Amino acid sequence: MEKRNKIIYWIATALFTVGMTASGIQQIVQTKEMTDMIAHLGYPAYFMRIVGVWKILGVVAVLIPGFKLLKEWAYAGFFFVMTGALVSHLAIGDYGVKEILGPSMQTIFILLSWYFRPVGRKVGSTN
Repeated sequence: MEKRNKIIYWIATALFTVGMTASGIQQIVQTKEMTDMIAHLGYPAYFMRIVGVWKILGVVAVLIPGFKLLKEWAYAGFFFVMTGALVSHLAIGDYGVKEILGPSMQTIFILLSWYFRPVGRKVGSTN
């Protein structure tokens, strides 16, 4: 069971951290695709740079050893950002696969990574 949990953890963590890193970089450099999407959702352009920096810092927090409480905050932040993206798309009538599937899958990967993380990465553990 322990081996299975580690495999689930690392696959989910790899998938969501790669996605967060890629989108965070796109937001920081303000690619046309990201700028168009943020404008379409009704958010100001400066918002994406803030979120992009937070995503990169959150990925670092999740991947580095130690800092268990910081990891909890990073997971919570990722959850809020992705569910916020999903609700934002739904609120303006974006029901396409691209708009819904991306945030939904990232939310699932975040939850799987958080749930299956090793004991040494959990708040309250002595490891």
